[in-house]
Amino acid sequence: MGKTSSLKTILEQIKLLQKDKKIRLVITMAAVLLSAFIQAWAIQVFVRPAEIISGGFSGAAMLIERVGSLKGLTIPMQVTMILLNIPVALMCCRGISVRFTVVSLLQVVFGSIFLQIFSFQPIFTDEILNVIFGGVIYGTSIVIALRGNASTGGTDFIALYVSNKTGKSIWSYVFFGNALMYCVYGVIFGWKFAGYSIIFQFISTHMISAFHHRYDLVTLQATTEKGPEVVALYIKHFRHGISCVEAVGGYSGRKMYLLNTVISSYEIADAVHVMQEADEHVIINVLKTEQFVGHFYRAPME
Repeated sequence: MGKTSSLKTILEQIKLLQKDKKIRLVITMAAVLLSAFIQAWAIQVFVRPAEIISGGFSGAAMLIERVGSLKGLTIPMQVTMILLNIPVALMCCRGISVRFTVVSLLQVVFGSIFLQIFSFQPIFTDEILNVIFGGVIYGTSIVIALRGNASTGGTDFIALYVSNKTGKSIWSYVFFGNALMYCVYGVIFGWKFAGYSIIFQFISTHMISAFHHRYDLVTLQATTEKGPEVVALYIKHFRHGISCVEAVGGYSGRKMYLLNTVISSYEIADAVHVMQEADEHVIINVLKTEQFVGHFYRAPME
């Protein structure tokens, strides 16, 4: 009887896990489609009217398209984007994950399709407005993909591959890499448009840095009367270490426990929920961690 009950419990947990994976996949695909649509819209409405290029492989595809037009050749950026992304995706997929790589490539494919089938009219005639609004919206499209556990491919693959290996963000280095491409663009098409492109990329990169915090760490300091219970439930849900020190409440005079742990900023809501589940009266202080020395477990991208 006991074995049958345990088997049922395991099967129920497997079903819940499968359901959770399906829900996350739906969310990811929704983010991929929305990101691709917004990106295509931003390119047609802001980027092309301002005669600038974006960063990354999409910018390289735009550059190739424009250089080709000077020679009388038609080289659609939609096709170039896909051709540039495939070899990089194959090289980085093991360091990130196959699933993440596939959904990111789908974002590139959908973005290319949307550029082909939709035709959007510019909103502004002013170049500065196109650069500013374009940078914000284009950066937002990348953030949507990243928050949906995908990316817009290209240099995102490289940046996330390195970040996943080192635990450090390299978006600033991506910006400087793009700046070199803008220098080439400036030599061929004029430094005015190269300068606008750099401003555009700075804005979009800042949007990513402001809203994508996968590699930011925070410290949770909790005060509770149910230290062992909170620790046990926390360890059950997370693979991070947690320290527990006995103390005495200064106001109440009762025995208390001080808990300390470091987690990713993406895990704050879940960690707080778990602690409150064990003790609804727990007091939690969230502190930004500037530097962490030692081993820290990072969940792999799925």
